[in-house]
Amino acid sequence: MSRAVLVDLTRCMGCRACQVACKAWNDNPGELTQCLGCYDNPPHLSADTWSLIQFNEVEWGGKLHWVFAKRQCMHCEHPGCVSACPVRALQKLESGPVVYESRKCIGCRYCMMACPFWVPKFEWDTPVPYIRKCTFCLDRVEEGLEPACVKACPTDALTFGGRDYLIKEAHRRINARPHKYYGHIYGDHEIGGTSWLYISPVPFDKLGFPDLDTQPVTEWSEIAILATPSVIVGAVALLSGTYWLTKHHSEKQAEESGAPGKEEE
Repeated sequence: MSRAVLVDLTRCMGCRACQVACKAWNDNPGELTQCLGCYDNPPHLSADTWSLIQFNEVEWGGKLHWVFAKRQCMHCEHPGCVSACPVRALQKLESGPVVYESRKCIGCRYCMMACPFWVPKFEWDTPVPYIRKCTFCLDRVEEGLEPACVKACPTDALTFGGRDYLIKEAHRRINARPHKYYGHIYGDHEIGGTSWLYISPVPFDKLGFPDLDTQPVTEWSEIAILATPSVIVGAVALLSGTYWLTKHHSEKQAEESGAPGKEEE
């Protein structure tokens, strides 16, 4: 059964307990950050920060809303990062998580370009860099535990369970209190669906969530990967032909001017 997390943004109070729990469980160090005119700290996901609370001040429906949005890897149902990886360092498990094997990674960073949520991060400041992102706490889930962030949430803004059940629960909450929720479940159908699902009091575009089609991004990345070998062959042929024409032209000019094409040995 595919597992997922439902994030109810009407319940999140921005305490960052999930953010701290993620760092603690994964032994990720703190980061030296700067104030950039917002409450987000650090300001972006990074190789050392896999879970982040973003603070949003939104005017909607004649009201001012403070909305705290948890961001991390979405663990897509049809992940572009997996289809873009030429060595299968990233894989999608039937249980939900998108997992990464550093021993297979060649550092091409195709996954970073293929992700529509800009999640995978590269360890730019280490001698042997790898890709880093949320693991869905696979080690905990395999032992029957909740992800660390879900366990730490004091307001039940995060609910862990079967994906199908959580989609039904999200619909139930929206239908029960339509005045409280914006009528859309983000992640239900976006790019073929994700394992992190969101319900919110305001439209998701106002929170910086990308407006994505229902078509899985894998359909595009797979085309790109399949085209890569032919592109390389074509580039080599083009460069070889250019070199031959240039060399032939130079030799012909040398013959016409009476100078040798190359020095005698």
